[in-house]
Amino acid sequence: MVDQFSRSRLLYGEKGIKTLSDTRIAVFGLGGVGGHVAESLVRTGIGTIDIIDHDTVDITNVNRQIIATYETIDMDKVDAMEQRLLSINPHCRIIKHDCFYLPETADEFDLSIYDYVVDAVDTVTAKLELITRAIKANTPIISAMGAGNKTDPTALRIADIYETSVCPLARIMRKELRKRNIKHLKVCYSTEAPKEQVIQTETNQTEASGIPQENASHTRRSTPGSNAFVPAAMGLAIAAEVVRDLTKIDLQ
Repeated sequence: MVDQFSRSRLLYGEKGIKTLSDTRIAVFGLGGVGGHVAESLVRTGIGTIDIIDHDTVDITNVNRQIIATYETIDMDKVDAMEQRLLSINPHCRIIKHDCFYLPETADEFDLSIYDYVVDAVDTVTAKLELITRAIKANTPIISAMGAGNKTDPTALRIADIYETSVCPLARIMRKELRKRNIKHLKVCYSTEAPKEQVIQTETNQTEASGIPQENASHTRRSTPGSNAFVPAAMGLAIAAEVVRDLTKIDLQ
C-alpha cells in the first residue's frame, strides 16, 4: 500500500506504524522546540496528539518557530499548530489545550492517559511540576533543556539529566530534581557553551535558560538569542527519541 507513511513503514514496519497510530502523546509548549516536536511526530504517524500552549504567534517567533509566518501572526499557537498538523495528516486526532502548564493548572491534566509526555515549556517551575507529575503517573517524559544563545545544532545530545554538562538550565534542573529525590530524567541538551550576545536587551520574563521562577521575581536577565537551527534540531532529536522509545527500534 502506498500512502503518506510508505517511506516510514520501510524503517519501522507495519507493527511500528500501527504502534505509532495507536499512541497518544502530549507536547507541552509550542515554541521553537515544541512546534518541531509536534510536527515531526504527526509526520511520523502518531495517532493522537495533545498540544498545550497559551501564547500567540509573534513577529519575533518567525526566525525559529515552525508555526510562525506572516500569515499566522497574532493567531493562538494551538490554533496555528492544529491547522498545520491537519494539513499534514487530516486523520490525526488533535486535542488543543489553550493554557499554560503551571502548578495552578496542573490538575487539569491526567498525565497517566498519555503514552509519552514532551516537556518543551519555558519556565523552571512548570518543568519541575510537569516532570514530577509525569514520573508519579509512571508516564515516560523527555525534557528540553536550554536552546537559547546556541548556534551549533551538532552539539545536541540525549542523556540522563545527571550526565549533562555545560548547559546552565541543566545545572539548575539537576539541583532542583535532587531536592525532589528524582533519580533519572531523559533530556535533550547542548554541550555548546551559551554565546555572549552582540546586542544586549533586558526583560523581566523568566524562561528556561535561567533562574527558577520562584527565585527570579526581581531579577533581570538578557532575552536569549535564537536562530532557526538549534531549536529545530532539538525538536527533531526529541521526536526521534520518542519514536525510538515507542517502537523499540534503534535507527542509529
